[in-house]
Amino acid sequence: MKVTDKLSGISRRDLFRLAGRYGMSSTLLAAGSLGGMVSLPSLAAAAESTYDKRFKKEAKFTLKFGASGFNARNLLIERAGALEFARDLESRTDGEIRVEFIGDNQICGQLSCVEKTQNGIIDIYAASTQNSAGGAPYLNVLDYAYVFPGRASQYHFLYSPESNAILRDPLEKRHGLKFLFSHCELRGLQMGSTFQDKPTVTKLEELFGTKNRVTGTQLGRIAMQLLNLNPVPVAWEETLDGLKTGLIDGAETWASAVGYANMSPVVSQSVDLKFFCGTEHTSMSSKVFDSLGGDLQDAVMESSYLAQVHVQAANEAALVKTVGFSDPVMPGTLFDEHNVRPAFLADDQIKMAEEMCSPEHNPEPWAQWRDRINKWAGGLDTYSELHRVAREVPADMKPENVEPRRWWKA
Repeated sequence: MKVTDKLSGISRRDLFRLAGRYGMSSTLLAAGSLGGMVSLPSLAAAAESTYDKRFKKEAKFTLKFGASGFNARNLLIERAGALEFARDLESRTDGEIRVEFIGDNQICGQLSCVEKTQNGIIDIYAASTQNSAGGAPYLNVLDYAYVFPGRASQYHFLYSPESNAILRDPLEKRHGLKFLFSHCELRGLQMGSTFQDKPTVTKLEELFGTKNRVTGTQLGRIAMQLLNLNPVPVAWEETLDGLKTGLIDGAETWASAVGYANMSPVVSQSVDLKFFCGTEHTSMSSKVFDSLGGDLQDAVMESSYLAQVHVQAANEAALVKTVGFSDPVMPGTLFDEHNVRPAFLADDQIKMAEEMCSPEHNPEPWAQWRDRINKWAGGLDTYSELHRVAREVPADMKPENVEPRRWWKA
């Protein structure tokens, strides 16, 4: 069954009517828990049951969770763990913490969720670290080109206690954000109509000179410039039309984002350049976390760990079986439905790209940002440390085989 079919029998109007009765959080939590084809009566029953469970006692804390673009229709495309975290945290605390989940860009978008968390409008947010780097520049630390050789190395880093000194502690100290968990993919180029009739990309040079939309990351922009990919900032609202009309040739993002953001109809080729992080993460206001007290803080961390383990397994499966990011593309996936061709470049092409743009091989263009990030991290050489930790696991390790660890415990 195609993921787009799961809720096809339920109109947006009916979804909002249910949300008006049981709340958006209960409706979304219920939708996320159901399997197979979902009918309006089954979703209504699940929403009512979820509502009754969640409100059987008064909560000590009600936390607002702004989840940018996530909604009931795309929750099973990119598995970022937001609902699993909310559901587990409410259950684990026996209702002492209630999470008000507000998705679909209703309270914040990819660029604004971080600042609304810092300003106390919401307590928790989910958005990409790259789009959040505008409000929390330390998140650029993840975006050194080719510091992660694969998705396994990303998960290994997030589970590692060394992620505290390299990522989590400086982020909390500088920006007041507690990094909880993240999905892990590596960014490539999603090519639009100008590549529709071209052969599937096999050589890096076929991308040189193309014009591509870039997100909010400063380091990602450096990598694109060094690869002659002409990064241009384009508002998200204009990106799909730009790909469709040929105003831009491509957009840098990751494969499952093409699915969940409804880019599939306008993307012709998904080029697996894997040149820097694509991390849809969840962070929490450190002030709010500190206000919870010991037992509830422990619960937040354990629910974050559960969400991280869930994402690691579920997104790897969804990439192949839901998105269609494989060769050959599996039937019934989004890429199959919309004729998106994955382009997996050979090792020699990835090596060429790495030698053109990574700080290891071309350090000068990175020096200013690297020095800035290192100062924010208290003098730590962030690139070298990230590079070392990322290579503690084999480059070709399957991401689902990375051993989960509680990163906050030595």
